[in-house]
Amino acid sequence: MAKILKPGKVALITRGRFAGKKIVILQTIDQGTKAHPFGHAVVAGVERYPLKVTKSMGAKRIAKRSRVKPFIRVVNYNHLMPTRYALELDNLKNLVSAETFKEPSQRSAAKKVIKKTFEEKYQTGKSAWFFTPLRF
Repeated sequence: MAKILKPGKVALITRGRFAGKKIVILQTIDQGTKAHPFGHAVVAGVERYPLKVTKSMGAKRIAKRSRVKPFIRVVNYNHLMPTRYALELDNLKNLVSAETFKEPSQRSAAKKVIKKTFEEKYQTGKSAWFFTPLRF
């Protein structure tokens, strides 16, 4: 069987606090580790999506409404639903690893880089579907 969950693949989280949120897989660990003895993935996702923007809004208001709040997490494969989409995030692939979660300062630094990358991606407008919340 072909491996579906690869780095760069977009998926949905189906359980827990971030259920229904879109994520990008950054790293996959099929065999598990001592801390997480199951197949899991290190993911980055959108906790708070950007709000709608119209032509009549000013630059300051547009900038405020275009903010993205990201999260990084280790997620069990059983809680992921893969999509057919992929997102090109070459600079994030080596940024987050299992060691990032041990130190809070490393975690916050990684989230800042992810936030900057997501906001740049949103501003270009190419992957608008990734930055819209699911409606169900």
